Amino acid sequence: MTRGIYCLIFRNPACRIRIGRLGDREFMAGWHIYVGSAQGGGGLEKRVARHIRVNRHGNTPPKWHIDYFSLGREVILTHAVCGETSAPLECELARVIGGDSVRGFGCSDCSCRSHLFYRHDLPLSEVESAFLTIGLDAASKTLI
Repeated sequence: MTRGIYCLIFRNPACRIRIGRLGDREFMAGWHIYVGSAQGGGGLEKRVARHIRVNRHGNTPPKWHIDYFSLGREVILTHAVCGETSAPLECELARVIGGDSVRGFGCSDCSCRSHLFYRHDLPLSEVESAFLTIGLDAASKTLI
């Protein structure tokens, strides 16, 4: 089992999605980056595979904020970027990525402002650079 952190990159139209207890949220058309961790059982491979399954098939009950977003109509998971580590670097990666974000999203167990960030253009190279900034090699996977 490989532990680590990851970013999911989504493309979406302007939309409104109910995000569990966060309620209805507006999302601008463009790209969203979600920062997550896989430090528990199953590791990176299983965690990312679950996110792909939720987005592609929509038959998994939502568990996390990102599941609600991923289940939104026309929200497409396009890339996954992963870095192997047993260190708790998820929040550091979120700080490095920063910028426009959805307040309170994906960070109910930490003091970060958000773990979901917005970009107008595809942020793949930016995300890969953020991994390098925190000292991790990034493995990218294109999903579409």
